Amino acid sequence: MYDIIIIGAGVTGCAVARYLSRYEGRMLVLEKAEDVCCGTSKANSAIVHAGFDAAHGSLMAKMNLEGNLMMPQLAKDLDFAFKMNGSLVVCMSEEDLPKLRALYENGVKNGVKELEIVDAKRLHELEPNVSKHAVAALWAPTGGIVCPFNLTIALAENAFDNGVEFQFNTEVTGFTWEDGFWTIHTNHGDFESRYVINAAGVYADVLHNQVSAHKLSITPRRGEYQLLDKKAGTLVSHTIFQLPGKMGKGILVSPTVHGNLLVGPTAENLSDKEAVNTTQAGLADVMEKGRLSVPSLPGNLTITSFAGLRASEAGGDFVIGEAEDAPGFFDCAGIESPGLSSAPAIGEYVAELVSHKLGASCKDNFIATRK
Repeated sequence: MYDIIIIGAGVTGCAVARYLSRYEGRMLVLEKAEDVCCGTSKANSAIVHAGFDAAHGSLMAKMNLEGNLMMPQLAKDLDFAFKMNGSLVVCMSEEDLPKLRALYENGVKNGVKELEIVDAKRLHELEPNVSKHAVAALWAPTGGIVCPFNLTIALAENAFDNGVEFQFNTEVTGFTWEDGFWTIHTNHGDFESRYVINAAGVYADVLHNQVSAHKLSITPRRGEYQLLDKKAGTLVSHTIFQLPGKMGKGILVSPTVHGNLLVGPTAENLSDKEAVNTTQAGLADVMEKGRLSVPSLPGNLTITSFAGLRASEAGGDFVIGEAEDAPGFFDCAGIESPGLSSAPAIGEYVAELVSHKLGASCKDNFIATRK
């Protein structure tokens, strides 16, 4: 019998595990893949968003800002690569300036510090290789970049050091609720727990819908990327966004913490929750649209391409908390962008919720750091 079982060892599940490991209790993370960070967490933009984009008042906005503020200290504590390089949202026409202003005002309402709209002259001083057609940009110095693999691994290792168990290659197939505890059915037998935390990424709706009449609907949104050689790594020094559209933040061009250059993602809604293949059309689109903001992108320096799936929930916001009609079943669902940025805040928030329910006390011997 476990006190808490977390389903999913992506960045959200591992963040929840790490922050829960501050409390007394027997805890387990179940993951259907062979290791941590095998889903969305390994195939994304590796961006720590400043927090200006998410709708004011949403959980996304709250968790994004808090996660952004937590990341520098967390990187020191857990020894993973993070850099606050700042971001620029590039505006390509005078007609779109009201959209840029609205983004700025939304960011201010969300509590993002140091936001500024810069003119073309200042933009090209910051980024000489941005298109000469750009007329202005939203400058966010608190934006950053991170290594998503090492962040997830660091959270998992620190949780493990603090007593959380992990079991891989274990796929959840169903649930039974009886006498105040959950039985979790898997391909490797049954597990019993007082509380369940559903952090299953694009499958979070499938698990939730097995226990609740209040249904979730997650659409896998495929994003394709191209990673360029380190020879192109200094083409830009900040993360270059385009003004967001209805399908997301558009194609970005960003340095990585390892010195490469990342271009992407596309945004394509699919029905297949395993469709992480790249396409010729998608990769062509990445480079074509990336060159709208950075015309000199050298496509011949691409060293690899990949695709990831974002868990886009129909309600348009993160779904975090206890299911209304499933006592002890907590969701971390619909964690799409800015999910990576939000992960530390989500982990801390859910840990506080569940530990309070459990009545767990804080450990005296919690290990806060990891090498």
